[in-house]
Amino acid sequence: MENLEHKQKVTIMIAIMAAMLFAALNQTIIGTALPVIVADIGGMSYFNWVFTIYMLASSITAILVGKLSDTYGRKPFILTGIGIFILASLLCGMSVNIFQLIIFRAVQGLGGGMIISTSFTAIGDLFPPRERGRWQGMMGSVFGLASVFGPTLGGYIVDTWQWNWVFWVFLPFGAAAYAMIWKMFPKVSQNEKKSVDFLGAIVLTLSIVPLLLAFSWAGQNYAWNSFVIIGLFIWSAMTLTLFIFIERNAENPVIPLHLFKNSIFSISNMSGLLMGMGMFGAIMYMPFFIQGVLGISATSTGFIMMSMMLSMVLTSTIGGQLITKTGRYKRFAILGLLIMAAGMYLMSLMTIETTVTSVVRNLILVGLGLGLTFPVLTLTVQNAVDHRYLGVSTSASQFFRQAGGTMGVSIMGAIMNLIMGREMKGLRENPGSELQDPQVLMDPNQINALRESTSEVSSAQFDTIISSMREVLSLALSGSFPFGTFILIGAWILILFLKEIPLRLSNHPAQGSNKEKLSS
Repeated sequence: MENLEHKQKVTIMIAIMAAMLFAALNQTIIGTALPVIVADIGGMSYFNWVFTIYMLASSITAILVGKLSDTYGRKPFILTGIGIFILASLLCGMSVNIFQLIIFRAVQGLGGGMIISTSFTAIGDLFPPRERGRWQGMMGSVFGLASVFGPTLGGYIVDTWQWNWVFWVFLPFGAAAYAMIWKMFPKVSQNEKKSVDFLGAIVLTLSIVPLLLAFSWAGQNYAWNSFVIIGLFIWSAMTLTLFIFIERNAENPVIPLHLFKNSIFSISNMSGLLMGMGMFGAIMYMPFFIQGVLGISATSTGFIMMSMMLSMVLTSTIGGQLITKTGRYKRFAILGLLIMAAGMYLMSLMTIETTVTSVVRNLILVGLGLGLTFPVLTLTVQNAVDHRYLGVSTSASQFFRQAGGTMGVSIMGAIMNLIMGREMKGLRENPGSELQDPQVLMDPNQINALRESTSEVSSAQFDTIISSMREVLSLALSGSFPFGTFILIGAWILILFLKEIPLRLSNHPAQGSNKEKLSS
């Protein structure tokens, strides 16, 4: 597809980015809308599954479709993914109970995984490595924009229309993207058709799903040392061992194990895993600090969090352009991870006295670093492997980053809960102990309602209890952010060992160019 005219390539990329925006917005928009949805269809006890099932389905699909698209081409899978996502979005909006919504979200995750995996891989089909930087950066900007506007749009829609439109409002974007890709995305014929490694795919699924469930549930639904969590980890380890055995003997393995012998592939993916742990930790737990510790409303919190995503969009776009212009990329990852770690370290120093200006500064630092790093780690993997492994290598990169996010959020949450439980013991010996649930701090209206309904403590005592809980929550969050700092420093150290090989000017390298070479 390198031989296509530049105008046609740009048009195809616009269609791909429209599909990505369609999928990303549907993922980020639901967060602010879910409380209203649950209030209408019920199922408060199961609402976490609305997120968990999507993550599981998209992770599995992305890793499997990467290999299949290497064999059968990208076009069938990106079209199938968009079609499934459109149908699932329509059905999600028609859900009458939480169980239907969970099922349709699982279907939506299948489509989303196909879209994400094939979209990033399609960049590699359309452009040689030297030109991919700018497009990888723009794809990162799509994620950033979805994270900026999705939650705000979700809140606006449920306040203005019925919640169903959260799933339906972007359907025209999906239909337009489908039509454009159907018409303009060329069908690439594959010379070799090998048998599909169904056994490996099944065993890989049986390994990944329990692992992600363990990290999703640990510290929330079950204790880390519970039979369920330990059992999930043991099962995942056993099936992973079996998967490795199967792949060594498979004719056409789902994940060719020899790729991990390539140090660039391994270091990039491990760095992506660690970056995901730090990135998603900041995204998930900073709103707790802004709302719970500083007492700022959810709406204002969304605007404050925008500073992180907008700075990410800025550096992701600029960094991608500079990579394409200079042909160098390692320096951007080194600088980006260092800036991210600095922002996370400053987050660990935050207290109840921290100002909004300081919070915004910290978020901007994390966003700037994330934007510089985001385009690099996928590009390095694509540039280091033979083009016939483009799909599987790209999907592996996406999977490691998402898996890292799942692990990071769980581990930081466990640290936060441990510190909070220890600090709350002393408070619960005081009057008004029934008030001392830190979750109350997330909703100013609930605090006011409790103030009016509580008679056993004076107004001054009530304020003291609330202030003490804010301090406890601040200590707990500040104690969890150092974990993110150390993780990002670990990713930075790994990147120092990354071999920087020249970005190829063609998808068909000369003989021997697929080997690792140090740049001059």
